[in-house]
Amino acid sequence: MRENSNSGFQWRDVGWFTAKNGCSHNPINSAFSATPTRMEAQLRELIPFLRDRNPQVRQIALSNLLPQTAKDAPHRNIFMAGQAGGLQKSKENDIIRDLKLLCRDQLSVAHDAFRALVNLSDSATLAASMTDPLFFTFIVSYIINTQSVLADLASMLLSNLTATSVGCSAMVSLEIDIIPDPSLPNGFFAVQSRCSTAPPPDPYPAADARKVLALPLLVDAFVQGAQIDNDETGQARSRKGNLHFLASVFANVTTSPAGRDFFLSPRSRNPLQPDETEYPLAKLVPFTEHKDTIRRGGVASTLKNCAFHAPAHKAILSPESESIAVASSSSVGPGIDALPYILLPLAGPEELDLEDQEKLPDALQFLPPEKVREPDQAIRLLHVETLLLLCHTRWGRDYQREHGVYEIVRATHENETVDKISEHIERLVQLLKGDEPAVEEVEDNTELESSGRVVPVAPADEVDDDEDSRIEEV
Repeated sequence: MRENSNSGFQWRDVGWFTAKNGCSHNPINSAFSATPTRMEAQLRELIPFLRDRNPQVRQIALSNLLPQTAKDAPHRNIFMAGQAGGLQKSKENDIIRDLKLLCRDQLSVAHDAFRALVNLSDSATLAASMTDPLFFTFIVSYIINTQSVLADLASMLLSNLTATSVGCSAMVSLEIDIIPDPSLPNGFFAVQSRCSTAPPPDPYPAADARKVLALPLLVDAFVQGAQIDNDETGQARSRKGNLHFLASVFANVTTSPAGRDFFLSPRSRNPLQPDETEYPLAKLVPFTEHKDTIRRGGVASTLKNCAFHAPAHKAILSPESESIAVASSSSVGPGIDALPYILLPLAGPEELDLEDQEKLPDALQFLPPEKVREPDQAIRLLHVETLLLLCHTRWGRDYQREHGVYEIVRATHENETVDKISEHIERLVQLLKGDEPAVEEVEDNTELESSGRVVPVAPADEVDDDEDSRIEEV
């Protein structure tokens, strides 16, 4: 098993956002129907117009350049100028700098600029030039701002940027400026988010700005983004975007030990003021059964990645009624109680014997006949792999035995059609029902690797770049 940055998904088309929101870009003008060499020259001539004072000119130039940002576009190389190879440091080219600035422009221009950067960020070299502190801070602040119209596209871009080691490291340690204001929907204004599609509040907050860690604010924004749309409740949403792609950001972040440490360290429930503590991972686990596949998959990947930290297994599995500290830490918080959220996607409508029902967590007892298993096979596999990882401590195996894991996965196995998932379930059953294996006991500050052996914790910045985890347009 390996740590997942995107739960096996490859999101390669951002066109769905355009159709959903009624935004569109102009097709390539017929004037560009020329030979490939001539067309490339004509496209390059459009680049200076990205800086034109007339917003309509900027929009026309960008709409004609946007199709060339796709991975297999014939003239994509026009965006690569100035990118060095080997050990030579890359120099940011003018067009990437222009696109970053255009993300702050009016709606139609900013929309296409974000789309272009999402497509281009599949290149590790270009992605590195997008993680400069100023722009990276803007992207994160923009997503956190409740009034950001294009927050979903910004979340896609952040997902691609955090798939690199540079972006992942930057995300874990990033601090942003906020101004507390109780009158705002989330209680503060993210100062660096200010732009045409995220206007500042009126009146502008009077308090002084202060720096806070960005990740807790992103977690809260992710939770708020899952609120039911106003057409179902009659109440306005607190945010413009649903932010499902932040689940992929969290999955990317937890591929690093520093990222896992964040989600497995008790913190104040309210990032802006002292409050009762909880593990940030506890805020994510309820979304394993969310209707959106991206959100479910990213949360499942985050859970699996956190399970690589063996000393945290007791905190991950224990119920909220128990106060737990991760080994080597003096901070305690309510248990994450993740087991019901791992098992629910694997459970079906099968009726179990009363004796077996009593072993199950309350949320899994007497499920309705219309209950269906997780339809995405990649996500089902993630949950089974998480259970396997949680078996690498004796306490984790015993807890699963006592809480009906075998009874759930037995029925899952009977209905599973994917051989790889069935094989993993069989391994899980061997660990739960067989004789106790000779597994090396874990110590503080240890991580599990794919073979199940115990390995030392790697430095926080040792995260593999995974180009397949980036969102691209075809």
